[in-house]
Amino acid sequence: MHGHGNDMTKHRIIFDTDPGIDDAIALVFQARHPAIELVGITSVFGNADIDTTTANARYLASRFAPHVPVAHIHGKDALGEIERIGHVDKQEDGHAAHRFIVDTVRANPGEIMLLAVGLLTNLALALKEGPGVAALVHEVVVMGGAFGIHGVLGNATPATEANTHGDPDAADIVFGAPWKVSIAGLDVTHETVMTRAFLASLRDGAGDAGRFVWDVSRFYQGFHADDGVPDGIYAHDYSAAAYVVARDLFATRRGPVRVLTDGIAAGLTIQKPDSMHTHAPDWDARPDCEACIGVDADAVLDLFANTLRN
Repeated sequence: MHGHGNDMTKHRIIFDTDPGIDDAIALVFQARHPAIELVGITSVFGNADIDTTTANARYLASRFAPHVPVAHIHGKDALGEIERIGHVDKQEDGHAAHRFIVDTVRANPGEIMLLAVGLLTNLALALKEGPGVAALVHEVVVMGGAFGIHGVLGNATPATEANTHGDPDAADIVFGAPWKVSIAGLDVTHETVMTRAFLASLRDGAGDAGRFVWDVSRFYQGFHADDGVPDGIYAHDYSAAAYVVARDLFATRRGPVRVLTDGIAAGLTIQKPDSMHTHAPDWDARPDCEACIGVDADAVLDLFANTLRN
């Protein structure tokens, strides 16, 4: 469809999301990028209740990715209410989100990337329901957490980022599972700001998608104006999508990651870098994750603009 060359490098993605304004921005990018094939959208509660995020996901999919199925988690608490997860609205795929993930991964072994930009509940439920599914996933890329680079530890609390804070048990499970995990946390998303001027240039020069990104970002801009970013919005979820196709624009650090699951810092992500040789049994038994610790923010923004303009 996009010419012979891209067929070899297509990233086949299930986008696990809680839309969400920055989620919407990340979805538009994925729908427009020639190296990305969206195979499904799964919604999770987070930015709003599940009915709202699922309705948002359906709207975004119908507007920008009309052939992509949407499935959602059913139930209001994180890893609870497992029994009720089968009841799904008819307008959607008919699968619960985690079941959709398990089935799609099993049908496409080694090919599916999970791009998760909300709470990690759906991924943890998929691991619970489909033991062995981790070995069949190509890679998991997460927007979540923070590792203290430039002093950034959290936004939901002084110690925690919202996605890991919202379901820390799920995050600890996902980061410890035997699949490849890459994490774009606040350390890089706070470096990448879509300014008002940048968004206005998209509005005026990137067609329908650019106007949509401008319109949807107006709400977010007001929210962030009280948050020390007067001139734009953080590119939280988009940063993880950019990592998928342009990981050379990010500096990363390898090592196992733990998530604190209780206490006042529940949701805090802590990596033991591979360069640290101290014995640390709570980390040492777990697989390495790649944590983003630096970003070429200007290039990441150029990638977004160029993708929408094409």
